Parts: sequence; structure tokens; C-alpha cells
Amino acid sequence: MLRITELRLPLEHPPHALREAVLARLGLADDQVREIQVFKRSWDARRRGAIVLIYTLDIVLADGLDDATVLARHAGDHQVRPSPDTRYQPVAIAPPGFAAAARAGTGPRPVVVGFGPCGLFAALVLAQMGLAPLVLERGKRVRERTQDTWGLWRRGELQPESNVQFGEGGAGTFSDGKLWSQISDPRHLTRKVLTEFVKAGAPEEILFVAKPHIGTFRLVSMIEKMRAEIESLGGEIRFEQRVTDLLIEGDGPRRQLRGLVLDSGEQIRADHVVLAVGHSARDTFALLHARGVYLEPKPFSVGFRIEHPQGAIDRARFGTQAGHPILGAADYKLVHHARNGRSAYSFCMCPGGTVVAATSETERVVTNGMSQYSRNERNANAGIVVGIDPSDYRQDGRVGDRQTPVSPLDGIAFQRQWESRAYELGGGGYIAPGQLVGDFIAGRHGKTVARGFGSVLPSYKPGVQLTDLADPARPSLPPYVLEAIREALPAWERQIPGFSMRDAVLTGVETRTSSPLRITRGKDHQSLNVAGLYPAGEGAGYAGGIMSAGVDGIEVAESLARALLGIEGAAAAARAAGPA
Repeated sequence: MLRITELRLPLEHPPHALREAVLARLGLADDQVREIQVFKRSWDARRRGAIVLIYTLDIVLADGLDDATVLARHAGDHQVRPSPDTRYQPVAIAPPGFAAAARAGTGPRPVVVGFGPCGLFAALVLAQMGLAPLVLERGKRVRERTQDTWGLWRRGELQPESNVQFGEGGAGTFSDGKLWSQISDPRHLTRKVLTEFVKAGAPEEILFVAKPHIGTFRLVSMIEKMRAEIESLGGEIRFEQRVTDLLIEGDGPRRQLRGLVLDSGEQIRADHVVLAVGHSARDTFALLHARGVYLEPKPFSVGFRIEHPQGAIDRARFGTQAGHPILGAADYKLVHHARNGRSAYSFCMCPGGTVVAATSETERVVTNGMSQYSRNERNANAGIVVGIDPSDYRQDGRVGDRQTPVSPLDGIAFQRQWESRAYELGGGGYIAPGQLVGDFIAGRHGKTVARGFGSVLPSYKPGVQLTDLADPARPSLPPYVLEAIREALPAWERQIPGFSMRDAVLTGVETRTSSPLRITRGKDHQSLNVAGLYPAGEGAGYAGGIMSAGVDGIEVAESLARALLGIEGAAAAARAAGPA
């Protein structure tokens, strides 16, 4: 096949225009092209009155005309090239009898801890290679977990082991279901992720639209189908199984993992463990630190959720073409470099969605965003966050010191501090504190409560309590964060008219944008100082979002399979090379 990139057509082009454009671009007659496959479709909305679609297409030529002949005519044209092979090829296949021995306990068996996007794809690939993985998930099955999560949203009843963060599907289940990433992907592993999702029931359009998404309701049934495939291939998934200790042997710079201990007291012998626990497994992080597993603090971001009418965002981005079915609900991506040296930016934008309660700990408030596939709720929401680094959150009183080492657990303490403050400002019951954007920008201390909400009603459940998010006596976030956001909001008005509208709502706080630490690993994907432990995904500090977490899970599973099956060559060399 041939691939054409950057083929542009008007948004309202008739169906036949695509084929005509391909024929003209290649200089071919109609009977010389057998099939046109859309690999990717995006749009350019910089000119709102003249939005154009941008296609990447794979072309199947008719019999009698070979690809080389057409490519030779377009030599030097970087927009006409051979189509790459995006099919996934497993790095290994287990020998006959391996899976049966693993299930019987008479042979080695890989273990995956955590069943979010990373753990899901690690387990799936291991199962497809015939390695019969055992998955341990601290939370519940996805439908039971959904009921518990609604219990927090509707009744203010938190289940610490079954919520937005913990349970089958991970935090990505209660999100916009975004399926795009900016990671480097030379092996087309994102295509593997998308293909598996389509097999599990996702719409086929996710294979070609530029910013695919699924939404929570569809993700639930898809996850169940993927679980069933893993089990059909010899894998085993055990729910409500929390890891409370590691069995590690040896001394020196590199020890060996030998097993895990569960909260029931059961010990599981395992020399190869994928640790895909997510960014909120704070007790697991503390366990790793206590057992001497190498960790390091890392930057992350904190801020609020902001809500606007989705129609206002659509009109600002698409003008008169707002509402077009191809365009759908508009999103945005914004950055502002503030005068205080901080950068504020939009994060995890959810068109036509809701702000959700995402805490996993009692008497703390955490916000996140979620959308359904339809994206037809009245409000748009996004995180508006500010980057911080370990020198900001160190807990030894030496704030700003960039020379003295910071404890890897200090970021967790920092997050908890502001999540607890949010709970207090909301008045308890997991009510979130909020403020109108106009009052926040103007610094109207004490006036928001009396005025009440305007044209934008917040979507967060159990509810939002208006307060002063920047009260000097009890600020909701550090002053430098508040200052950067206050400066950014009117600056973004120039890009999206109405962004700093008076009635838009800020809801606090968003603290779990990414993991506050990294479980550092080598190029063989194993912990630097504990052989057999494979840190993976968001919790390990190596992913951010469903797609990158899924890809990381695949790559880690491949490294584990090579080691488990004795395919050492490249892996041994990589291990000697040091950190990834």
C-alpha cells in the first residue's frame, strides 16, 4: 500500500471529493485505485470560517500496477510513501505446557499488580504470549466499583478501596476516555491499543479520528470483555487483593524479588512482577520506600477544575461551523507563562462532561473530569493547573532548596495537605470548595457566597460550596499557584473569548495530575535495585493517560517475557546500560 499524508479538503466536502483528490494527487485514473483507507482524519480550525479536514490515507492500487512504479513517480515527495506495517508482533511465544505449569504452580508465573490501563495491557500481552499471568487488583470488578463510585457522588459515602482511583479499569475508567498521546511510537504500539479496544467493542472510528475517545459507559463493557479474553488465554484475575509487603532476597546494590504478601496474609511466590498500581497507591509507595526500593521525587501539577458552557467553547473554537457532527464538542489546550516564573496550563480537558469527586482517602477532596462518548452535557471542564517541583513540596522546612535531597514521599504529604484543606473549605461531606471566575480574578474576598452561582451551574457531586479560594488566612492552594492561575485566566480570554467570563466556575482541588514520584527503572524495565520488579505506568512515573499507560504496559510485559523465557541478549545489554 501507499500512504498519502496532509491531504486537505473543506469540512463540507462531498464524499466523492476524497477519491478525486487522491487520483489527482497521484496522477492516476479511477480504475487504477482499488481502495482508499482513512488512516487518520484531523482538522485545522485556525480559520474558523474555513475549517479544513486533513487526511492521512492508505491506498491500495489495482491489479497490474505496483507500488514501486507510483512511488518512483513521486520520488522526493515526503507526503507519498510506502504504508508502514502497523501490525503487532509478539516478542516471544511460550513453549507448549508453559501456561499449564504456571497455573498448576509447578512453573514460573508472571504477576501483574494493578488492573488499570497499564496492568490491563501488560496482562493481555502476557496472556497472548502464552504466559498465563496472575493479576492482583486491590479494588472490585468494574460494575461493583461503579456502584461504589456513584455512592460517593450521590450520597457522599466513600469506599477507600473502591472508587475513581481503585478498581478494575483504573482511574481511566472514570474519565473522558481519551485515546491519544504525544509519546514517540516507532513500533506503532498505540495502534495495538486501539485495535484491542475495537475488538472489545469500541467504535471503529477510534482507529482514524485524530482525537479518539470512548467515554465511561463504553469503557465498562470493554474492560469486561478484555478481562474475559485474558482469562480465556489462561490468565487469572483476583479482585480485592491488596499487596502489603514484598519478599526480597539478598544484599548489595541489586537484590532479587521473590514474592508478594497480601492483606489476607497469603504469600505468593513470584520472581517477575509488573507493578502497575496507579498514581494514588500511596500505601504501596510507602511500602516500597520502607523496603528500600529505589524511588525519586518528581514534578507534578496542582490547581482547580474550571467549567464553562460547552456552547461558548464551541463557538469560540469553530465559529459558525460549531455543532458540525464531524467536529463534535470543541476542546482546547492552553499554556501561560506567568510573571512569577510559574507555568499554568489546561489539563485533561473534558468537552461536554462533568467534574467528578476522585478522592481515595477519607476527609479529603480531589477533583477530576469525565465525559461520556456523546459529550453532550451542558458544561465543558478542564483542569487549570500549575507545575511544581520537589523543591516546592519538600517537608523538611527547606522549601526552595534545590541542592539537598527531598524524600520521595514528600509529594504525597503535599497533596494530602491541600486535599484536606479542600475538604475543610467545602464544609465536609466531600463537598468541594468553589468560586466564580470573576470573583477569583478580582480577589473579592467574602463576596462570592452571598452572590451565588450565575449562568454556569457546577456539575461536581456531592456538591460545591462557594468560598474564597484565595483567602489569605486559609488559601486552597499555595499562593504562587493562585497567583499564576489568576494571571492566566484573563490572558486566555484573548485565545478563547469568554474564557474568563464572570460566571465560569472554579472547583477545587486537582492534585493528582500525575504521580508525585518515580519508581526508577533501567532500560530492561526492572527496578534499579530490585531485580524482577517491573515498575510500570502512571504510578511508576512513566505514563500519563490511557494510551501511554497501555503502551508502557505492553513494553514492560515484553521485557518481562524476554527475561522469563531466557531471551536475554538485548535485555542483558540494556540492563548494564543503566536507567531509561
